[in-house]
Amino acid sequence: MTGSPAENRSKGKSNVLFSGVVDWCVKRALSSIVTRGALTVTTPSGRVLTFGDGTGKPVRVSFTDDRAEWALLIDADKRLGELFMDGRFIVEQGTLYDFVAMMLREGQNSTHPLIARIIDHIRTKLRIFRHRNLPGRSKANVAHHYDLDGRLYELFLDPDRQYSCAYFEHADQSLDDAQIAKKQHLAAKLLIEPNNSILDIGCGWGGLALHMAERAPGGYVLGVTLSEEQHEYASKRVADRAGGTPAEVQFALRDYRSLTGRFDRIVSVGMFEHVGLASYRTFFRKCAELLEDDGIMVLHTIGCSATPGFTTPWLDKYIFPGGYIPALSEIVPEIEAAGLAITDVEVLRLHYAKTLEAWRERFMARWDDAAKLYDERFCRMWEYYLSTAEAAFRYEDLVVFQIQIAKRNDIIPLTRNYIAENEAKSASKLDVEGSVQREANDVLVG
Repeated sequence: MTGSPAENRSKGKSNVLFSGVVDWCVKRALSSIVTRGALTVTTPSGRVLTFGDGTGKPVRVSFTDDRAEWALLIDADKRLGELFMDGRFIVEQGTLYDFVAMMLREGQNSTHPLIARIIDHIRTKLRIFRHRNLPGRSKANVAHHYDLDGRLYELFLDPDRQYSCAYFEHADQSLDDAQIAKKQHLAAKLLIEPNNSILDIGCGWGGLALHMAERAPGGYVLGVTLSEEQHEYASKRVADRAGGTPAEVQFALRDYRSLTGRFDRIVSVGMFEHVGLASYRTFFRKCAELLEDDGIMVLHTIGCSATPGFTTPWLDKYIFPGGYIPALSEIVPEIEAAGLAITDVEVLRLHYAKTLEAWRERFMARWDDAAKLYDERFCRMWEYYLSTAEAAFRYEDLVVFQIQIAKRNDIIPLTRNYIAENEAKSASKLDVEGSVQREANDVLVG
């Protein structure tokens, strides 16, 4: 400390006063949120604050400096993740997920502070201006996340690299089998037939497109992506596939807006979240242009079961720039405006929470491998992403919408029995397909 003794004493008193005020604010804020559980917070001044009724798994956290506490109070949506990444917010007992889950679970029963409500309101109002994803920006946004080292995704995804919500047919189903079940569920809703032409918008690493090809002998499957890493990987899968596929499969590095032609079936899984609110009408009009008059489309997207909100700024900056989670009320009008008809809507609840739980556990078990690819800060960032996402799907209003779309109302069977019937036809192939996936993954990794 520099300056005269009097100045130093004054600074010291100011620092003590500031610490006391911040600690009081933290205590007041968390006391209004955490009424159940056992949370202990150690402040930079050495104060130990306890919250909850002492039940359940104990969680202990600490802050390294007063400004870290203050940052959390002002804007937790953005700053908590940064503080954790930078080592200024430390989980000493329990896991980061335990802390976040407690906050979101308990937060349902409390009113957010006024400043947080004001910030949330502003972000909600400005959301459409932040999500104008023109082609160049869309490619850059995709590259930020999906063009990471492919070995990272091998650490926690299933052998087919399905990076979207799995479909758990029963509570103890494995992640790998639940991802196969997801593909079968989508294929059943698409009513795929021999010789069908199929478009997969946002094809990822190609697993779903290859699955569809098995169900459309003599047909054609086109998968499009903006990720160079995914395109290279998916194309290699086709080239390495012994004996080829029942339907011709091609992967292209293309923006959906540049596509032409007509398709009998269109599927899009985990891509709509990156379209951008301002581009919804463009997306569905393009789908209407590409879909045959007797065609069927299925859109699988994360959604919000409450009123429209905003993308948390931490997620937008570090994980999914340009991403947005829509409410159903924001999707339906644009489907209607494009001249399309909704023929079925299914809401998958908690399926993504279970998927993220499996991903998080796998990632944490391979932490050292991830750190070798990147660094410890990156690993903390990824832990925060997977932990907060899982907690949000468990305790907030995040779900997955599967929306079936057509141009005519007589294309889909009269009842939904056909979905279970189609799934039953392919259920016997689950073990075989899982074995094929693992063998193909071994070849690619090798």
